[in-house]
This record gives sequence, C-alpha cells and structure tokens, in this order.
Amino acid sequence: MALSLEDAPKGNSILIIFLIIKKTIIMDIEFVRSRFIKHFDGKTGNIYASPGRINLIGEHTDYNGGFVFPGAVDCGIMAEVRPNGTNTVMCYSIDLKDRVEFKVDDPKGPRASWARYIYGMVQEMRKLGVDVKGFNTAFAGDVPLGAGMSSSAALESCFAYALNDLFGDNKVSKWDMVLAGQATEHNYCGVNCGIMDQFASVFGKEGCLMRLDCRSREFEYFPFKPVGYKLVLLNSCVKHELAGSPYNDRRNSCENVVKHIAAKYPDAKFETLRDCTWEQLEAVKGEVSEEDYKRAHFVLGEKDRVLAVCDALNAGDYETVGKKMFETHEGLSKEYEVSCEELDFLNDIAKENGVTGSRIMGGGFGGCTINLVKEDLYDQFIADAKAKYSAKYGKEPKVIDVVIGDGSRKIC
Repeated sequence: MALSLEDAPKGNSILIIFLIIKKTIIMDIEFVRSRFIKHFDGKTGNIYASPGRINLIGEHTDYNGGFVFPGAVDCGIMAEVRPNGTNTVMCYSIDLKDRVEFKVDDPKGPRASWARYIYGMVQEMRKLGVDVKGFNTAFAGDVPLGAGMSSSAALESCFAYALNDLFGDNKVSKWDMVLAGQATEHNYCGVNCGIMDQFASVFGKEGCLMRLDCRSREFEYFPFKPVGYKLVLLNSCVKHELAGSPYNDRRNSCENVVKHIAAKYPDAKFETLRDCTWEQLEAVKGEVSEEDYKRAHFVLGEKDRVLAVCDALNAGDYETVGKKMFETHEGLSKEYEVSCEELDFLNDIAKENGVTGSRIMGGGFGGCTINLVKEDLYDQFIADAKAKYSAKYGKEPKVIDVVIGDGSRKIC
C-alpha cells in the first residue's frame, strides 16, 4: 500500500476541498479549470481523474505477495494538463495554493513533497519510453484528509494516465502505469509500498471490488452490491506521528522471517511470506524476534482471510465477511500493531451496535475504520459512534459512505 499525501514529509500536506452536493463528494470540473486558466496562460487543456480506494480486506499483504480486495471510490484527484512547448513542468496545487517548477530532465527534482509525486511519474514514464515534454498542470483532490484512502496513488495514477495520453500515444499498458506509480513511491518518496493502491486507482470499475493476487498480478472483478447492507468509513480524524519508518519497519520484519525460513528449508524457494506455511513459520519461531514472528503470523492469517471472504461473497454470506473483518482488526491491533486507541474504540462501538464487520483500513496509526453494517442498524450505529467518540475525544468521527467508482480516466 502507498502512503497518503498527508503522510509525506512534513512541510507540505495536501489540503482537501470538499464540495458536497446531494450528499455525494464530487470534484468540480469547472473549479479546476478556472484555477488552471487563472494560473497559466488562459488556455485550456485536458482534464484527467483518478480515484482513491478502499480495501475490504487484505491489509499489508500486497508487499508480502498475497491477496488484496480493494475497490476504487468516487473521490480522488483531478488534474488539468496541457503541454507548454518547453522542457519545464509547471505545477500548481489548488488545495495548497502552491506552485512548483522543474525541468523534465532535472536529476534531483523539486524539494516540495507533493511535487515529487509528479516529478517521479515524469521520470518513470520516461523510463517506459514516453517522450515527456514540459507541461502546465493544476490539480485538486477530494480524498478525505487522513482517511487512508491513498491520495498519493490517486495522484500518481492521474498523471500516469495524462502523460500516457498526451505524450505516449496511450502505448503504456495499465499494468506498467501501476508499476510506475509504485516505483515513484520507492524511488522519489521513500515508501517501499506494494501495488494495491495504484492497482485499484488504475483498474477500478464502478460497482465492483477486485481480488488481486499481488504475486501473479492476476485479478478478478467481484460485483459488490450487498442488498440490505451499507459500507461506511468512520474517520477517526487522528494521525499519530511515530519515530522512524513504521511502515518500512514492518516490511523488514516480514522479509526477515522469510530469510530465516529460506535458510531452514534450502531446497524450497521463498520470495515472500506468500510462499511460507504455518508449519514453516512455527519452525523458525525461536530464531526470530517475537515482534517479527507476530508480524508474519498476522500476514499468513490475512492471506487465508482474503480467500475466505471471496468464497463468502460468492455465496452471499455477508456474516462471514463481517466475521473476517473483525478478525483482521484484531490482528492489525495486537499482532501487526498498526492500530491506535481511537480506532480500537470505534471498532468496539461497532461490536456493541451489532455491526456485521469492522476493521482498521489502510496503513494504520490513525485514519478510518471500514464498516459493513445492516441498513436497519445504520442510523443507530452512526449516532452512537458520533456521541461516544465525541464524549471521549472531543470531536466526532467523520462519516464517509462508500460508493465504488471507476478507475483512471480522461474526463474531457
């Protein structure tokens, strides 16, 4: 998974503009266009959009070669882009009211954290043979701030699609655009992420979740229209800053366990925890730290849970889906240790209100819980969550009703 833009190095954070119309968060095309015209030469370009994502189940499994179950949502990043006939990229962040310029062939790139996502995509698309020239761009986002819905992947995917269309004659495949976004995180933003977030942003399909095998890259669309249920996010509105690189640390723990298993079983091939069995994990329990063991134990369990959820969805068994979501939260809280007091509190409220399933969503240490709740329990659950959370933490959680939308696309 990729970090959201709000997780980028401090000094520049994307501020989100919400336009609420008929209770649906949408991006105003004319607003983006008006800012583009104002801050550049008065001429218009093409407008592109890419969504954020939710993930029903399968957390921290993408970089371990396992399965994930994401879907694109109906909010994301929108950008207007127009070639400018030079070798300079001129970027304007509408939300930040900040402007950055850099040369296409600049070996270092800009310092501003938000601009490094665009710079990285320029470099990675060039590596794919796209003859990127200078361009003007203004962009904005309506991915809720701090929700763990991967605004960074939405930004990367939006510019991958735009650069492919404007300079690449659309010759770059969707998968290569996904991998270019991942490489941007790795090479220019310091996040050693998997492919789930960029995959969901590029391949999203309205009304469908996707089961992705992160090793083989095989995927399947699953229609997701749970009659009698709603899918809703509760944003805790907190983000705990931790020392070091907790995301990369957990990945390192998983890789360390794989190294020990590979050493104990030299005749077998082990690339990620996906290749390891429960028995093999237990065989090295005494050789790895307790922390590394717990991380790996969660990942193996999550791999099994994703497959169980697929079977349950095919059978229309949402009670099993919900049970597995609760199990995932317990593992993320106690074994992977990426939850926090506020998220555990929201999860407990969900249990008290008879919610079918609830868990932390995203990289952790704040953000959202994702909740599968019966329609007849929805209003009471939301009211109770707001009241109890406000009483304990002095603020209400933000409610985000999930609408599964399309992936990266050209708007006009």
